[in-house]
Amino acid sequence: MQPTTIQQLADYGQSIWLDYISRSLLESGKLKNLIAQGLRGMTSNPSIFNQVISSGRDYDERIIRLKAQGKSTFEIYDALTIADIQDAADFFQGVYEKTKGLDGYVSLEINPQIAHRVDEQVKEGIRLCTAVQRPNLMIKVPATKEGLTVAEELIAYGINVNVTLIFSLQQYEGAVKAYFKGLNRLTQHQGDLTKLRSVASVFVSRVDTTVDELLDERLADVSDSIQKEKLQSLKGKAAVANCRAIFEKYRELFGGGAFKVLKEKGADIQRVLWGSTSTKNPQYSDIKYVTELIARPTVNTIPEKTLHAFLDHGCIQEAFTYPASQSKDLLAQLKNLGIDADRICQDLLHDGVVAFEDAFQALLASIEKKAAQLCAP
Repeated sequence: MQPTTIQQLADYGQSIWLDYISRSLLESGKLKNLIAQGLRGMTSNPSIFNQVISSGRDYDERIIRLKAQGKSTFEIYDALTIADIQDAADFFQGVYEKTKGLDGYVSLEINPQIAHRVDEQVKEGIRLCTAVQRPNLMIKVPATKEGLTVAEELIAYGINVNVTLIFSLQQYEGAVKAYFKGLNRLTQHQGDLTKLRSVASVFVSRVDTTVDELLDERLADVSDSIQKEKLQSLKGKAAVANCRAIFEKYRELFGGGAFKVLKEKGADIQRVLWGSTSTKNPQYSDIKYVTELIARPTVNTIPEKTLHAFLDHGCIQEAFTYPASQSKDLLAQLKNLGIDADRICQDLLHDGVVAFEDAFQALLASIEKKAAQLCAP
């Protein structure tokens, strides 16, 4: 039988994870089928849980039961999400074992309402690990100043960490630094480095969305055809250029002496994970941020629609065959136009944290409303 495109990608050295989770996905057999086709992991976030719990009736029976037990709104949320994560992790257990801990992970985000409180996040990360009780769980923390401290602390405890909402090179370097520091502390406590895994999740499409909007503003103010053509040629390229710069930094940091010492003690690399890889602009390919980011050893977590599109018409070809200097030159051109990618990325990190906080608040409100309606006399 001909291997699927995502199986071919795995053989090449890039893992495809699914950026989605739902009760129906788990119970319908769809997830089992996707794993058979080569899917190697899963990520979740408050926005996804808000979408699937708030809409439909898949969670209604358990909401009624938990409410009848006297559970609070947060406790209901906690029970629903932990159950989904546990079941998903069980589905991926075979992948986890077959790949010897490289893949098969399911990511769960720490409550974004405490995103700026280090001690509470650390305690929550430990609590979630204890509650889920699966070796293939990854705890997600944002790449904020506080989040990077949390990542280091959790890694020092031997907990798998997904550092998320990374947009800039500086944020990425912070994630790697937290990984190295956490591993060093873990060795001091005689921890087993061979059992720990981490990914650094670099968000992609939102960079192009923001930069393209700024380029459109400049296009509206330009009448010269040559200048218009130049500006137009820059659209849809900033995100991948930013990713290439981060990938080159990954090669530098994990090829250096600091990691060599950790590697000798059994540590694995912290893989780069491409996130937010659905195509927002309909003028671009529906698999743009998959095909243009094929690189090993990385992960790409993609929504279900993008996954099916890549299974249908994706092809496997190394993306970063051109000189890295091209990406640097493009980012420099944007900066000369007053479009500062670093500043944009800092704003996107802040906006991402706020968006997850808002989604979490909306989710709790929806659960409270549903519980009241479903349990009304």
